[in-house]
Amino acid sequence: MLKEFKAFAMRGNVVDLAIGVIIGAAFSAIVTSFINDVITPLLLKPALDAAHLSALEDLTVLGAVKYGKFLGATINFLIVAFVLFLIVKGINATKRKEEVKAADPVISEEVKLLTEIRDLLKK
Repeated sequence: MLKEFKAFAMRGNVVDLAIGVIIGAAFSAIVTSFINDVITPLLLKPALDAAHLSALEDLTVLGAVKYGKFLGATINFLIVAFVLFLIVKGINATKRKEEVKAADPVISEEVKLLTEIRDLLKK
């Protein structure tokens, strides 16, 4: 049973998935910092100042519904989704180029020889 589990865990798809989850978590931290430390101060600061707020998380309705946190999470999601879209688009473009290269016909030695004979006969 231990051998079966080891074979399952070390299969390429499981390892790739684990790496993807770890990288995704690290990327999420980067995006959260980008939103909190760059986007909010640069773009949302004037709006927050006009609303007399110090942080996006302070946006509330009736003092209880903190829609500012939801807004920040939504911005995080949109940025992560867009970056992942660009990554997948790049990967797909690379795969298409590889498929085109792989689709080039392989000419056998027999066909090459027959082509040479044909060309000599034309002369």
